[in-house]
Amino acid sequence: MESGGKGWLHGSLFFYTVCALASFSSCVTGQIRYSIPEEMPVGSFVGNIASDLGLEPKRLISGKARVFTADSSEYIGLDKENGHLVVKNKIDREELCGEISACSVSFDVIFDNPMELYRVTVDIQDINDNSPVFPKSKIEQEISELAVLGARFPLESAIDPDVGVNTLQKYTLQPTDHFKLHIQNSEDGSKNVEMVLHSALDREKKKHHNLILTAFDGGKPQRSATVEINIIVLDVNDNAPVFSQSSYKTSVVENAPKSTIVTKVSATDADESSHGIQYYFEHATSAVKALFSIDADSGEVKVIGDIDYEKHKQFKIKVKAKDHGGLTDSSEIIIDVIDINDNTPKITIMSFSSAVSEDAAPGTVIAMINVQDLDSGDNSKITCSIDLNSPFKIMSSLTNYYNLVTDSELDREQTGEYNITVTAVDGGNPPLSTKEILNLKISDVNDHGPQFKQESYNAFIAENNPPSTTILTVKAEDMDWGPNAKVSYFLIDGDLNGAPLASYISINPETGVIYAEKSFDYEQLKSFKMQVKAQDGGSPPLSNNVTLNIIIQDQNDNAPQVLYPVQTGGSVVAEIVPRAADVGYLVTKVVAVDVDYGQNAWLSYKLQKATDRALFEVGLQNGEIRTVRQVTDKDAVKQKLTVVVEDNGQPSRSAVVSINVAVADSFPEVLSEFTDFTHEKQYNDNLTFYLVLALAVVSLLFIVSIISIISVKIYRWRQNKLFCKSGANLPVIPYYPPVYADGTLQHVYNYEMCGTTDSRMSDVKFVRPYSQNTLVSQSRLGTVQREKKEQEVDDLTLEQKPPNSDWRFPPNQRPGPSGAGVRPDEAGAGPGVIAGTGPWPNPPTEAEQLQALMAAANEASEATATLGPRYNLQYGPEYRQNVYIPGSTATLTANPQQQVPQQALPPPQALPPAEVPKAAQTPASKKKPTKKDKK
Repeated sequence: MESGGKGWLHGSLFFYTVCALASFSSCVTGQIRYSIPEEMPVGSFVGNIASDLGLEPKRLISGKARVFTADSSEYIGLDKENGHLVVKNKIDREELCGEISACSVSFDVIFDNPMELYRVTVDIQDINDNSPVFPKSKIEQEISELAVLGARFPLESAIDPDVGVNTLQKYTLQPTDHFKLHIQNSEDGSKNVEMVLHSALDREKKKHHNLILTAFDGGKPQRSATVEINIIVLDVNDNAPVFSQSSYKTSVVENAPKSTIVTKVSATDADESSHGIQYYFEHATSAVKALFSIDADSGEVKVIGDIDYEKHKQFKIKVKAKDHGGLTDSSEIIIDVIDINDNTPKITIMSFSSAVSEDAAPGTVIAMINVQDLDSGDNSKITCSIDLNSPFKIMSSLTNYYNLVTDSELDREQTGEYNITVTAVDGGNPPLSTKEILNLKISDVNDHGPQFKQESYNAFIAENNPPSTTILTVKAEDMDWGPNAKVSYFLIDGDLNGAPLASYISINPETGVIYAEKSFDYEQLKSFKMQVKAQDGGSPPLSNNVTLNIIIQDQNDNAPQVLYPVQTGGSVVAEIVPRAADVGYLVTKVVAVDVDYGQNAWLSYKLQKATDRALFEVGLQNGEIRTVRQVTDKDAVKQKLTVVVEDNGQPSRSAVVSINVAVADSFPEVLSEFTDFTHEKQYNDNLTFYLVLALAVVSLLFIVSIISIISVKIYRWRQNKLFCKSGANLPVIPYYPPVYADGTLQHVYNYEMCGTTDSRMSDVKFVRPYSQNTLVSQSRLGTVQREKKEQEVDDLTLEQKPPNSDWRFPPNQRPGPSGAGVRPDEAGAGPGVIAGTGPWPNPPTEAEQLQALMAAANEASEATATLGPRYNLQYGPEYRQNVYIPGSTATLTANPQQQVPQQALPPPQALPPAEVPKAAQTPASKKKPTKKDKK
């Protein structure tokens, strides 16, 4: 409770809580009542609303506190700085409420963030600021001298706008010689004043009487008003008019047309001059005079103004009838105004959020709405609604207050803006309505990721493209708005053939244009997959991926390659066609490939040049070369065909292959014809020289290896055979052939001739002779297998193994006496004696030497099997190299079936060096080589 302003201000605080919506962060609403006197100066203190509500002063500023009144009248203002309610406009209770004793001003205080509403009522207390006022400053009253005692003469009452004790309380009349006052209290609290005649009048004595009527109110200080009453004494008129009814009650609809007859009053007079009765309103207010009129002769009451129920709901009019003699009578007309539905509802938006986030929860308050209708009854009952099929609803929070809230989830991508029509309809007949359109924008949140137009993209790019070539453009759309819809493009990291994808492909992050970073080769890379990520600019950002299939398109950038026949520069490739070949005989088939793809790899074969075009043809699709007629004796042996292999690209590429065909029945005939075969191609002389040199080096190494192995074998064989003791411990007799003086072989010369049929420079190279010691040294250093075998032979010197079952010498050819061998430990053989043999009386025969050489040659062929490839003439018979033994009629061959197994020999340390007989020249060595042998 607060007080101020000389004890006039009284305040009372009543709180109640209404929660309009569950989504309000604070929904406390209260009602405060203050009481102040009228006529307070502007700026006067009314109450401290901040302290009364228990709020901090800063809440009024942060909440944008404001005063809202339904009728837009602003009597009370709000000082946000200190939270005081102050008088904003001077308040006149009489002007504000009129005759109503209970007068108050109501308004609402609204806060935002969160939304709160408090209703404030200020009671206006009346002060004695108005004095009683008589309608007239002078009253003239005509009274017949025959007026009987006790006759009453109504007087116009004084008017005091104040109420309560401050209104009119009493009257006084001076002098009171003939008249006294009689005051009647009516039901509505008003006082009717009448003069009562208590002493007879005598016109002849006094025609005029002047009285003073004084009206007093009950205020402090007391106020009063006076009026002079001039009484004129008339001659005899002993009957006064009398109304037919003491009161007339009627009704009129508001907005009734002018000249509408409301009612009619009538009075009668017993005198003969009753027709002279006049009617008029007594003590009529200005509002009554502006709206109604009475016909003085007929007594009809008519409408002369616009009647508004909202201003006046009932009229009480006093009517007076007066005859010509001055006698009067009074009556009252009560007019009730009937309300009609002539006021449309009024919609006031007290608070409105023009934008709301699309992720707002259902029940979020959008606006606070106040609706009013000045009509009454059912005409003032208002129903508020909004459009159907919208994600909003309107809810009533207080009387005539509504909250517009969200009813479901919002989606800006479907609807970005709403025009919400709020309709207020009253209960009249017909009903009146008012519409208010609220424009609400939905603010975006990042709830949609970028979406590509396709699930995957296929991009085609021709090989051999220049770098930075545009492959394609990917496009993703984001249904959001603003920064949330800004899409950037990125490549997802990955590897391709061991290299990062960024080295192959790049993408413009703004436009999504994909570029090739390097030139592609279809033959190396035909296609690959990658992923592109589209990411929006929201927080947090959303993204989406799409698969991109890059397909390299083949270009005809590779010429066909001939696989068969193989084209060599140093040898002649010839196909043999027998002269008895039939028509369609398959000579050969040209096999070619093209590393390109599709029609670029479709090959066709054409015969470009031929020695005899009538003899051969080539298949267009398969490349088969066949005879088209029977071969005759007239056809040349040497046939050269030139075949063109062409692909189907644009432009096409081709390759040429030359094929030598020999029309012959035997291979020697082919060789004889192709010896002098002339080639049109000019070979590089340096290349031929290098090929010949490489062949000579390989041949030299091969021959040196064979000679070294043979020499070592002969040396060991001689050491083991010449110095052996018998089983009876006979002395060792060394053997020295008479033809060798130093115990070594004579120098052996190896002549190697290298030449090709294609070369025009055939060279002959003579290999430098090698001594036996050199050969033995090279054999030991170059062959690991030889060293292992020597170790095994050393082990045999301690214990002699039985002879090999494959030893092919007959018993009569073995050196020494025949018979079973004796173990060295049993016979007591010493060093240098072979177990199981006796002393060697004779030198080895030629057959024994031949057998040893055959065994050595057999090992040489095994040791040289891995020296390198064999060189043979293509499509010709394989010639096996024969080994001729100088000084012997025997011939060694490389046939595995004719190899002689190796005989275990004693170590060479046990035998002295010996000389090998010089090989004699045999007739076979003197044989003149034939032409075939030269080949």
